[in-house]
Order: sequence, then C-alpha cells, then structure tokens
Amino acid sequence: MRRRTTVNDLAALLPLVAILALFWFMVIRPQQRRQKEVVALQNSIQVGQRVMMSSGVFGTVVSLTEDRARLEIAPGTQIEIARAAIAKVDEPVGQTGVDERGDA
Repeated sequence: MRRRTTVNDLAALLPLVAILALFWFMVIRPQQRRQKEVVALQNSIQVGQRVMMSSGVFGTVVSLTEDRARLEIAPGTQIEIARAAIAKVDEPVGQTGVDERGDA
C-alpha cells in the first residue's frame, strides 16, 4: 500500500513539472538568447557605424569606451550615451556610400 501512495504522489507532481518545463522553453530560454544577442551586438560596435539607440535616435559612432559611446546625431552635434542604450546597428562600417571626409 505504501508503494501505491508514492506513485500517486509522483503522478500528482507530473503536471507541475510539465508546466515548469513549458515555462522554461517558452519564456526563460528565448530571453536568455535575446540577451546574448544584445551583448554580442554591443561588443561588436565600431567607430564609424551608424546605430540606433533604444529611444529611436540614430547617430554615427565617433568614439567608444568600456561603457560609453559618443554619437554624432547631426553635423557638429555629438552626444555621449551609455553603450547599453545602443539597440541596433543601422548599417555596417564602410557601406554608407560616404567617404572619410563626409562627401558623397
């Protein structure tokens, strides 16, 4: 009789385990993957790239430090931002169609 109770107890835990596994695969695992992609993006940023900040502001990277970046958002207008605020790279270095002096 004792053995039957243990099997019933384990069977009662099965739905809870299934829900936890589903939660892991649907929520936690994709979030971890997105976080790794964001970290990789922020580590790959280079001077000269056009980037978009998480606020939607576009700019060209002028300089980088460990945790900050300086962006030129308009000719002669530069801002300093947290490097983590960069959400995506607009276009790779050297693909702007503009040479080093800014001429087309």
